[in-house]
Amino acid sequence: METTTNPRVSKREFISRVAMRSKLPVRVVNKVYESLLGELTGAVSCGETVVLTSFGRFYRQDHKGHKVRFGKSDIDDYVVLKFSASSSFNRRLGDNADEMSPETCGMIKNAMEDRELRAAS
Repeated sequence: METTTNPRVSKREFISRVAMRSKLPVRVVNKVYESLLGELTGAVSCGETVVLTSFGRFYRQDHKGHKVRFGKSDIDDYVVLKFSASSSFNRRLGDNADEMSPETCGMIKNAMEDRELRAAS
């Protein structure tokens, strides 16, 4: 049985893509990214649910600890971050007419390679 892995996008590459799309400097996009994650983390840590219309909601889910069958230590209570995508976002993922066509993906990769070449020079 063949398994396929989904390509991953690093934080650096994600920020670069957003900078290219928005035509903003990478430093500005990085600052917004850090601020967004900080605000999201803070709100969810305080028990708030963060709803981003047409995207989804982020919320915390409390889990009760439990005894471990083997071993001496038990698992304490813990909290996890949960995300639930909105139905409109899920529909966009399934559409054949995506905003990001394969041509657009190729252009992004070419631009990233060009940027890396310029940085190396």
